[in-house]
Amino acid sequence: MSTLQQKRTLSADQLRTIDAYWRAANYLSVGQIYLYDNPLLRRPLELSDIKKMLLGHWGTTPGQNFIYAHLNRVIKENDLDMIYVSGPGHGGPAVVANTYLEGSYTEIYPHISQDEEGLRKLFIQFSFPGGIPSHVSPECPGSIHEGGELGYSLSHSFGAVFDNPELIVACVVGDGEAETGPLATAWHSNKFLNPVDDGAVLPILHLNGYKIANPTVLARIGHEELEQLLRGYGWTPYFVEGDDPALMHEAMATAMDDCIHQIQAIQRDARENGNRERPRWPMIVLRSPKGWTGPKVVDGVPNEGTFHSHQVPLSDPAGKPEHLPLIEEWLRSYRPEELFDENGRLMPELAELAPTGKRRMGANPNANGGALLRDLVMPDYRDYATDVPEPGAPGIGDTRVLGPFVRDVIKLNMEAKNFRVFGPDETISNGLAAVFDVTSRQWEARTEANDEFLETSGRVLEMLSEHQCEGWLEGYLLTGRHGLFNCYEAFIHIVDSMFNQHAKWLKVTNELPWREKIASLNYLLASHVWRQDHNGFTHQDPGFIDVVVNKKASVVRVYLPPDANCLLSVMDHCLRSRQYVNVVVAGKHPAPQWLTMEAAEKHCAEGIGVWDWASSDDGGEPDVVFACCGDVPTLETLAAVSIIREHLPDLKVRFVNIVDLMKIQPESEHPHGLDDPAFDALFTEDKPVIFVFHAYPWLIHRLTYRRTNHENFHVRGYKEEGTITTPFDMTVLNELDRFHIVMDTIDRLPQTGEIGQALKRLMAEKLVQHREYICKNGQDMPEIRNWRWKATQK
Repeated sequence: MSTLQQKRTLSADQLRTIDAYWRAANYLSVGQIYLYDNPLLRRPLELSDIKKMLLGHWGTTPGQNFIYAHLNRVIKENDLDMIYVSGPGHGGPAVVANTYLEGSYTEIYPHISQDEEGLRKLFIQFSFPGGIPSHVSPECPGSIHEGGELGYSLSHSFGAVFDNPELIVACVVGDGEAETGPLATAWHSNKFLNPVDDGAVLPILHLNGYKIANPTVLARIGHEELEQLLRGYGWTPYFVEGDDPALMHEAMATAMDDCIHQIQAIQRDARENGNRERPRWPMIVLRSPKGWTGPKVVDGVPNEGTFHSHQVPLSDPAGKPEHLPLIEEWLRSYRPEELFDENGRLMPELAELAPTGKRRMGANPNANGGALLRDLVMPDYRDYATDVPEPGAPGIGDTRVLGPFVRDVIKLNMEAKNFRVFGPDETISNGLAAVFDVTSRQWEARTEANDEFLETSGRVLEMLSEHQCEGWLEGYLLTGRHGLFNCYEAFIHIVDSMFNQHAKWLKVTNELPWREKIASLNYLLASHVWRQDHNGFTHQDPGFIDVVVNKKASVVRVYLPPDANCLLSVMDHCLRSRQYVNVVVAGKHPAPQWLTMEAAEKHCAEGIGVWDWASSDDGGEPDVVFACCGDVPTLETLAAVSIIREHLPDLKVRFVNIVDLMKIQPESEHPHGLDDPAFDALFTEDKPVIFVFHAYPWLIHRLTYRRTNHENFHVRGYKEEGTITTPFDMTVLNELDRFHIVMDTIDRLPQTGEIGQALKRLMAEKLVQHREYICKNGQDMPEIRNWRWKATQK
């Protein structure tokens, strides 16, 4: 039976002091929400002591203070390497309070001193202009999990312990958070945890009964059903339930000891005895009242143990004068005079309860992962170059060229165990099968004879949940390692909100000098919109780029390499980079190759450039500029240029290719952006620009609307047209194909006269022929399938 068996764990003195420490954390938490002055209640509370704007979340906070106090005890008694992840992240007062009590907060922010004046500043800054957010945030030491990231706490926690054998992450899962799809999936992370090489996660499911205004599902199902659910996920749950502090302290201490001892026994059995049977890891279910120890009743309505305690229980002391004495009574119920000395410092016997040095959860270096980050050992990407004797040489698929490079990144860092590939069961599909030459997928569940590439210590983590893969990778990066997330382009949207939060985390940590830079979050998006003709409309969406570009320019980078050699150069750069989100979009299907490695290196270093071999302006003023960004847009634009040059040989054409999308922004908007003279030198000040783009066309207009020649930009991109069809027909449906590009060009060049109009009619006929051919034959016309850029076209 996993329900807790009562036994004596704490001595009377331990019970007294741990309860006092909990009261101190609760006092500091309430103080953060309410107090502008009078931090130790040296005098009766006055309205002027209360903040004018009351913000914060009390309901989850006392439970988290309770958990943190008990974690301190087991850390100190067992010399544990542990960090704390707050799933109910709006309980920011709890983590701030506890890191202040242990001293780590003051070490980072010396002006928040451990005295009465420091307490006053601690209280004022909370949810205050120029201060700190009300949730767990990057500003808070010990945090790797943003308070707005509801649903991802367990995934982050497991990511943190992969390849981190001594680390335990205490992950508090809110019962509201437990209703999210990502969290429900994340319970299965225990099927991927290797007890030999990885650390452990101790989930603490905090059932306080309510969300913002509704009961929570897991708090309202029966004990037996909840236990069966958790055991079905593969956990051994220990239950701590009640509201009497003395009994709850004893029960929690017993549960904590049992769980830590069980974790240590599992790891010892695997590491010393070689037991490879998948273990059933322990977890704790804490059922306590929402708003525990807060006001019982407010304005005649029950508060403690109800959703009314979720945020600020006594929210209007100015409008309701009767609230002021209730706030004072609440604060004094924690007996601050017993907790802090005459100078406002925590009593020495209570301060001794916290761990010391780096064992404090607010000072653990795993929660400031850049401090632990080691550079990857990188192979020379030039060694993996594809041979391009002339532009248009056939290629096997760009990501398939990249695969051996990623394989050797894994191989060279195998001993260090600081690089992994993550993906939702798509690593082979996305063209990276070569990685399985040197590793397998990590897997702790049952295996069968016909399985492939499964082992307990693989460097690839795959689960058919983009949320899970993203969360694992983020936790891995935040604790000082490197990784790559490969995914179908259309379905990376599933993690839009996770990307948002990580980008915000990076933006804020860039402004915190004590936060060390972490490895970049690298996305490889393959199986992209233009080559999902076999899967159809549901798999055709390039809009993740739009989401990414919304974020701060200091954080985001977007690369669309036109061929394999450019992809190798870009990926080498991304894996070496720090503190960015890098999005790389590349194809996996056989495609023409354009640049030698030497040319690709130069092109990628510049991010944008003229391809002289495809141009006919001889360095002078062109009649028209063709610009393209993306592999299929590059192919179709070059094919259109070849038609133009054949039929309109006197037309002066300039061909511009963009690898780094941010290059087209002004330098005032993005550090990679071109200044106006450089932009105008490429795109002219007054000539037509036919811009063929991988994604939605309006993004190009958005990025270039301030440019001199913007009114002459005509952008072709994805127009939300798609189905199961041929590869070329996907471009036709969205009018991004070579024939439409030629027609667009003629429409903007009246000087082409009747010759141009005749060519336009020919292109319209080609589109009719195309439609008739694919409907009859089920594949593209031979002139499309077999098209090559010929040397005579240079």
